[in-house]
Amino acid sequence: MKITPRAKLLLLAALFLAPIVASSLTYYLARPGATSNYGELLLPPAQAPAHAFLRDGGGRFAFAELAGQWAMVASDSGACDAACMEKLKAMHLVRLALGRRASRVARVLVVEDPRTPAGVEAFEGMIVARAQPGVSLPAGIAHDRAHIYLVDPHGNVMMRWPAAPDMKRMLRDLERVLRASQIG
Repeated sequence: MKITPRAKLLLLAALFLAPIVASSLTYYLARPGATSNYGELLLPPAQAPAHAFLRDGGGRFAFAELAGQWAMVASDSGACDAACMEKLKAMHLVRLALGRRASRVARVLVVEDPRTPAGVEAFEGMIVARAQPGVSLPAGIAHDRAHIYLVDPHGNVMMRWPAAPDMKRMLRDLERVLRASQIG
């Protein structure tokens, strides 16, 4: 059986059009499902505040000090009510549950006023950073009571969880990030 030049041309055209048709069908008919992460990925990631904060007990604190380390960051008032304490407890327990990877993650509480939060000393290793007098905090990581943020070792704010998180799902997100990360 002899193939005509016209048939050869049609076969050649079909060969080149097949991937385009297949990708178009896949795009329109096979929508990807929901992501498996619990926290909200922040795209594009924001930068952690560059200005200095006052450290509880004296001295200054800047997020640049945490270079090379992951950080969970929450903000609240110095009164630190029950919701604030639950947020700090969640950060503490999730970090403890990381086991040997716990040393890769720091915890920071940004306090929006001059009061020192009572009860924070129960969460050993928690860095308490207070806004300097007269400096207004920008919206986001340093001024958002509704979320707990994750800052990568380069200072990028890349994920956030609700202030009252599901700790198992938060731990799963953090484990996945730390396992995949070659930094920090």
